[in-house]
Amino acid sequence: MKFWVIFILILVHEALQNVFGQPALKGKRSKEPAENKIKPAIKKVKPKIVKLKESTETITKVYSIMTQVMDKGRFQKPPAMLSMSAGQNMELRCKGDKIAWSYPEYLNTFKDSRLSIKQLDRYGQLILMNSSAADTGEFSCWAQLCDSAGCRKDESKVGSTYIFFTDKGELFVPSSSYFEIVYLHPDKPTVIPCRVTTASAKVTLHREFPAEVIKADGTDIVYDVKKGFVYQHPRANQSGVVYCRAEARGAPQISIKYQLLYVEVPSGPPSATISASASKVRSGGDFSILCTVLGEPDVEVEFMWIYPGQQYGRPVDIQDSWRLVNRGIGHTTRISKSIINVEDFETIDAGYYICKAQNLRGQTTLATRVDRF
Repeated sequence: MKFWVIFILILVHEALQNVFGQPALKGKRSKEPAENKIKPAIKKVKPKIVKLKESTETITKVYSIMTQVMDKGRFQKPPAMLSMSAGQNMELRCKGDKIAWSYPEYLNTFKDSRLSIKQLDRYGQLILMNSSAADTGEFSCWAQLCDSAGCRKDESKVGSTYIFFTDKGELFVPSSSYFEIVYLHPDKPTVIPCRVTTASAKVTLHREFPAEVIKADGTDIVYDVKKGFVYQHPRANQSGVVYCRAEARGAPQISIKYQLLYVEVPSGPPSATISASASKVRSGGDFSILCTVLGEPDVEVEFMWIYPGQQYGRPVDIQDSWRLVNRGIGHTTRISKSIINVEDFETIDAGYYICKAQNLRGQTTLATRVDRF
């Protein structure tokens, strides 16, 4: 009997497979026709590694073209800062067929015969004989790209080194004077240029009166071994006389003194005014026109006049002058003036008188009119 029951169950199971396409599962309800839709399977896909194409833009690589000639024909790439003993000879070479150089301005002062610069077939050569502490500074070179329009600097081929020519008797780089004026500009850093000839020297900044040490906090006042002390944000209360003190394995030395003067006028094109002695002049009369610029003490101003009788060759007298004006403790301003004088007024003298004042930062143009009675 059991055999027949098992046999019948097997037949039923096969029949269900043929009808529904899958074996009957125990405990499952029968599906509605709409439920026989095949659901998309979720497959695990390995993440693709996308290789980024290298940029077609070329990145300019800068490499040093400078070498230093050592003893016995040896060469080395000079470091950013190099120390040599004063009195030594120095030779630098920079690879290229058109090399330009820059070096401490001191060597240009009297066209120093100790300095020699030559351009050879494959490199430029700079030789300094019998070096001195005063030669301390930046030496740099660069290749030039030249065409019919002229030559320009190749920024990818440069070289530089700052050289300390150490002299035990001269801790500070010698100056041509014993006293210098340094202007404190409110809109740019100011440098107290007490540079040393030994990189390891300990340098401090001092005020003469009241006597005190001025601390270099690394933020407002910074010490740069290549420049000196830098006032990042100059103020009026920093005016006065200062000096530097240096120590390096021996007795300390004192630098020259620096008079710090605060500049009231911010940097920029000339701040000018124009005024005439008279706006109307009788025939045969005399008059003058004054153009005045209030500016920075250390910035020169150039004047140019355009006037009605100029095209007729009318003779006029033009006088330029300037002076420094102390506007309080440590406050100094440069007043530049240009006066045009006209005698024996004629009809051709009537019209606009134009003053153009120019400095390194721009030009200012002003005009005033003079008519005939």
